[in-house]
Amino acid sequence: MMYTIPRAIKLFAFVSLLCLATVAIQAQDWAKARLEASPRHHEYVKLSHGSRTVQAFVVYPEVKDKAPAVILIHEIFGLTDWAKEMADELAAQGFIVVAPDLLSGPGANDGGSSEFPSQDAAIKAVSTLDANAVLADLDAAADYAKQIPAANGTIAPVGFCWGGGKSFAFAAHRKDLSAAFVFYGSAPSDVSTITAPVYGFYAANDARITSTVPATVSAMKAAGKKYEPVTYDGAGHGFMRAGEDPANTVPGNKTARKQAFSRLVTLLKNMNAAPAASRQNETLTAAARIP
Repeated sequence: MMYTIPRAIKLFAFVSLLCLATVAIQAQDWAKARLEASPRHHEYVKLSHGSRTVQAFVVYPEVKDKAPAVILIHEIFGLTDWAKEMADELAAQGFIVVAPDLLSGPGANDGGSSEFPSQDAAIKAVSTLDANAVLADLDAAADYAKQIPAANGTIAPVGFCWGGGKSFAFAAHRKDLSAAFVFYGSAPSDVSTITAPVYGFYAANDARITSTVPATVSAMKAAGKKYEPVTYDGAGHGFMRAGEDPANTVPGNKTARKQAFSRLVTLLKNMNAAPAASRQNETLTAAARIP
């Protein structure tokens, strides 16, 4: 006799599988495994400014000298396992990395990114964050990085996807950055206040973002700012994460990820704290001359 599965059970099974798939996307077990195998020191710190507290993931390199500090700005998915694994990878290259969870608070039980029930819920929450509040959180992260005893005073934001746009915006907001790194993120409407060089990393198969680059080139040039964008053929949006994901089979993403990471590390190592300090002093001097 043929046995027919009741419709309600079929629906329950489908929803269960969908939930499991969503959890798998959020968990990024491959990134979590790499992170847990790391020999570097990881810690969580609370960054306070005003009445707000932001949790940040901090990774230290194994070096004997003071190191530059990177402010890692996560994707629209929040501070995921991949974002933390990316922070660890940068620390392995000799940098202190401070990765603030910009979703600190809105999650369940006043938690952060890990407390959202699905990837879609995290995306919706990130999409509603106030731009000025995000800049204040990033200021808190940068201020914390500057006072770390093992840091040398050089600070640079590195942002991905949504975080790439925030890295660009942070460069327009803060004057003591040594550089800003933008991975497939858009530019702010006003670039005139930028003082640090901005380096862009874009995907050829990402017209939504890459099509805005020519206008950004023109705006930065007209404002007399340094902007060096590179577009990677065969890559799609999010290639830094997708290029690491074992489930992603797009060759262009893997190639772009390798080339972009090498470029990023080289540029970070070539940063100099002195220009940023000089720019800050010039700003303070100019302010002092205002009646």
